Amino acid sequence: MRMMVTGQVGLDRAPYLRQVQDMAREAGTPVKVFNVGEMMYREAPDVRPGRILDLPLSRLNSLRRAVFRDILSEAPRHPHVIVNSHATFRWRNGLFSAFDFDQLAMFKADVYVTLLDNVEAVHSRLLRDGTDSHTLKDLLVWREEEILATEIISKVSPDRPTPFFVLARGRERSTARTLFRLLTRPAMRKVYPSFPMSHVVDMPQVLDEIQKFRHQLGEYFIAFDPGDVDEKQLYDQALAALGNQQQTLNIKLDGRAVSLRTAEVVSLGADINGQIYARDFMMVRQSDMIVSLIPELPGGRPGLSSGVERELQHAYDHGREVYVIWKPHSGPSPFITQTATRVFGSVDEAIDHFKASGMIMPQSLFEATGAA
Repeated sequence: MRMMVTGQVGLDRAPYLRQVQDMAREAGTPVKVFNVGEMMYREAPDVRPGRILDLPLSRLNSLRRAVFRDILSEAPRHPHVIVNSHATFRWRNGLFSAFDFDQLAMFKADVYVTLLDNVEAVHSRLLRDGTDSHTLKDLLVWREEEILATEIISKVSPDRPTPFFVLARGRERSTARTLFRLLTRPAMRKVYPSFPMSHVVDMPQVLDEIQKFRHQLGEYFIAFDPGDVDEKQLYDQALAALGNQQQTLNIKLDGRAVSLRTAEVVSLGADINGQIYARDFMMVRQSDMIVSLIPELPGGRPGLSSGVERELQHAYDHGREVYVIWKPHSGPSPFITQTATRVFGSVDEAIDHFKASGMIMPQSLFEATGAA
């Protein structure tokens, strides 16, 4: 299998992909990773770190083509290959493609993946690396550019459209296992876990139930989890800070203290909400099925948010299998039962059904590691 992984600056894609390689090594399924940026620097030893985009565009393109020729030459020696590259780059404030169609056609990727992460996490890494010539809005725009450009590349294959996925690298956990499975276990079922988020943040028992549900699905499927990237929380924090007349929002990421201008974060509200809406629906469509947990809230109320309802309907409208785990004592409405493939009373009941139906591979066939 051959995979092309793209993503904006500030994602730390190379360390993330090393996790994938480690998992592959443990599974006895070697994966070769070609980091195009690192290879370009080796090809041009006269260029100082971090300054490659200062080169003339003609030399930049020549370097990239030379590196990709090396990749094309070596790739056939490896059973599984990942090419790590941007899909676009900015040179002197202009936007340019970071690929050549003729070389991509020769590479013949089996799958394209765009990695993404929360805007505050990307911002924090860029500050760590000494880069501060950007706004948070820039980072949101760059992320969308990478997604769109990579999706376009995947659809213009000379032979056939190539599968394309967006994958969050994870806020509280690494999703490297998901990428490993996409590359080496493509027959595994792909699932979108659906669950209430914003209106249960102050309900520890419900949050614990949701976490267990997410973990169980992640054990058995390739899971595209919307909780792995969630900037709504940042926006809500900024709104609260603004109400308290706080000029800055202080957060901690990976042990680093980061200060954001409250007004800047609040100004991103429409962008954050719009991208959540589009991205979650995209992850629903790139899945084989949706599995939605409807917990019982205090007072016996169903934990059925408007977002969950829209996700279920979107999955149904696009021909995906729709499974609902209904925990409240009061039964679900016809708007749930009429669009659901099946309704279960517990997560264990759902997992047992998936196993009995052959939807879950035997553990020995798909698992490389116990890593989350």
